[in-house]
Amino acid sequence: MTPIRTRFAPSPTGFLHLGHVVSAVHAQDLSRNGGFIIRIEDIDKQRCTPAFTTALIADLMWLGFTSGHPIRQQSSHFGEYETCLELLRQRGLLYPCTCSRQDIATHARLKAPDGSLVYPGTCRHRPVPTDRPVAWRLNMAAATAEVGSRMHWQEIDGNRVERDVSNFGDIVLGRRDSGVSYHLCVTHDDHVQDIDIVTRGRDLFEATAIHRLLQILLGYRKPRYAHHALLMAPDGRKLSKRDGSESVRSMKSRGMTPSEVRAAARSALIRADRSADT
Repeated sequence: MTPIRTRFAPSPTGFLHLGHVVSAVHAQDLSRNGGFIIRIEDIDKQRCTPAFTTALIADLMWLGFTSGHPIRQQSSHFGEYETCLELLRQRGLLYPCTCSRQDIATHARLKAPDGSLVYPGTCRHRPVPTDRPVAWRLNMAAATAEVGSRMHWQEIDGNRVERDVSNFGDIVLGRRDSGVSYHLCVTHDDHVQDIDIVTRGRDLFEATAIHRLLQILLGYRKPRYAHHALLMAPDGRKLSKRDGSESVRSMKSRGMTPSEVRAAARSALIRADRSADT
């Protein structure tokens, strides 16, 4: 039977925690015939470390998660992402930007569907020196003039979703610090790894419109999507390692077995789904 490929793609900025295990279980459950793939998203050079990468992989192996293909680390593929950027630059779809976060916060008046500030377009029509680090922004008006602004995708529950991607404004595809952005890297990686179902948390639901736009612009095929509910802290925030989510290593030190940790993750996901539905 043909495999159904999914991926679990953590960033090595800390130890594996229960929220990670929820995402891994969700992805593995939707895969078929060895189609579960592990990917390490480590383009953030300041926060991602080799030590955390090693720890994440070791914890995943302890839990019984094995990758159907060699584990891909984004930090080893910057050349591929730069090629994507160059293709978009040659088509006149990118422009350099020197604005700081403070500049944007001062002048932005709108928020994008994911809650981020919409760039006011300050550098779109002015000369910008490129002899120092710049960010590269997608000219959203030019991009949607080519392919339209209404983006569609299919969730595995059969729901067909439609969003207007122009509401995000001129997003950054080439960051000033790392040279590339999450949106570009994840879209490219899902394509080259032949991912059939993109599984991830509900917090990235709206950003799917950006990824669909990039798929069309770069000629990539369209996967299906499965966005799962998030584990939430008591104050309503997404549970993460920074909010005190217990690490897998801590659970292991308390004597929990891999099957018990995975069972805890399944129970937590069921509770989160029920909570999201109420």
